[in-house]
Amino acid sequence: MSRIDNRTNDQKRRCIITPNVLAYPDGSVEIAMGDTRVICTAFVEEGVPSFKRDSGEGWVTAEYNMLPGSTLTRKRRDRGKIDGRSSEIQRLIGRSLRSVVDFKALGERTVTIDCDVIQADGGTRTASITGGYVALALAMKKLQREGKLTNWPLRDQVVAISVGIVAGEVCLDLCYQEDSHAQVDMNVVMSGNGSIIEVQGTGEEAPFTRKELNALLDLAEKGSRELTEIQQQVIIGE
Repeated sequence: MSRIDNRTNDQKRRCIITPNVLAYPDGSVEIAMGDTRVICTAFVEEGVPSFKRDSGEGWVTAEYNMLPGSTLTRKRRDRGKIDGRSSEIQRLIGRSLRSVVDFKALGERTVTIDCDVIQADGGTRTASITGGYVALALAMKKLQREGKLTNWPLRDQVVAISVGIVAGEVCLDLCYQEDSHAQVDMNVVMSGNGSIIEVQGTGEEAPFTRKELNALLDLAEKGSRELTEIQQQVIIGE
């Protein structure tokens, strides 16, 4: 199969993570996965939600939004109640990042990760998770420099990437055109050590086999390792 951007089936899109793109958040990045671009910010606040109060533990939460100019036709702004898709994605981002946080080491602080899609070409949720982790890590480095952390609160990295079956072939990191025609569409969230955090997979046209599932996960693991290295370069460099 010839992919529309001439990538091989096991090749992810070019990923660029640019740190410190905004002046005011405690951590911020712009992540570009091919033509998908997301601004991810992290704000740290003293105090925690009521269910965590007096526990000595912190909390991490996330919000996700697509800006009006991010899609081919104007995306209406979420006013009041957010749409179901955005709600589902921001819950995914939050629980993915929380899976690697040592809340005792964080202390009674709340970190909010905001992911704003400025251009969408498939994989916005996976880009948000990958970029959101870097924004979180940069915010933790800022707390560390300020002497507010005794121990590093992140036990591992978090990355996410899409895989799918397109025209009968297993492919890595689907763009929108591939995603919209995929027989199987899957998002895989992994830790830096290769452990699985979450898998979201759907047979869009027909069920898929265990053999195909294994092939998809193997390809996701390859892409995740590459993204982990890019994250490390950005975090270490700041």
